[in-house]
Amino acid sequence: MEKRFEELAERLLGKNSEMTKDQARTWVESLWEDFEATRAKAGRPYRGPETTEAIVIKWIEQYGPYLHRYEPGQKKFSHLNE
Repeated sequence: MEKRFEELAERLLGKNSEMTKDQARTWVESLWEDFEATRAKAGRPYRGPETTEAIVIKWIEQYGPYLHRYEPGQKKFSHLNE
């Protein structure tokens, strides 16, 4: 998993030069965990890390350039742009 997270963080940094490496890593881990938790809460079957990785890559491609502008409405997400 460590290697996947590092590769995804590098991909995010390629899309958003406003972030630090640590911020990109935090975003990747948060997106990963959020997708898996939401899928589990919905009662969907686990489809493996490949599915989660594909979704995170899609989100990086779509939203990556703008993530440094994110202003969280909840405290639990306030760490994302620190």
